[in-house]
Amino acid sequence: MLPAGIALGSNLGDRLGHLRIARDRLLDLHEGTAADFLVSPLFETEPVDCAPGTAPFFNAVIELHSSLEPLDLLEAAQSIERDLGRASRRPKNAPRTIDVDLLYLGDRVLADDRLDLPHPRLLSRRFVLTPLAAIRPGLVLPGETRPIATCLRELDSPEPEPTLARSAW
Repeated sequence: MLPAGIALGSNLGDRLGHLRIARDRLLDLHEGTAADFLVSPLFETEPVDCAPGTAPFFNAVIELHSSLEPLDLLEAAQSIERDLGRASRRPKNAPRTIDVDLLYLGDRVLADDRLDLPHPRLLSRRFVLTPLAAIRPGLVLPGETRPIATCLRELDSPEPEPTLARSAW
């Protein structure tokens, strides 16, 4: 079993409800103990690279443990997206009911047409690094020398700081 980091985001409809359903579906994939199913706080974030007027996102990161192969885990994530109404064909960075992105899978490195591990934009996105640092500040990704907390602290980005959401999840 390997630890798998998964980012969640939603900015359409019942954002909190979508994230809760995705979290519960991911828990069904978890093969470890209750103590190693890690769930970040919920953050509200401004849209990045989206059209003007796009609604804010709720974002979180979960770490579960799985023996699934990377593409099988990707398929499980995409199944959650489909079940929650995310259109398979949509403009890039369009609003969405749910986004479920595989960030890392242990020390696996993969460059495939369908999936890159670690996620290629993970270290450049404050809306991902902030919740990830909340649960795994000392994590060092394959090919990286700095822990996640340092990557977040040193991030040079115009992206606004995420705010802790008032909603418990």
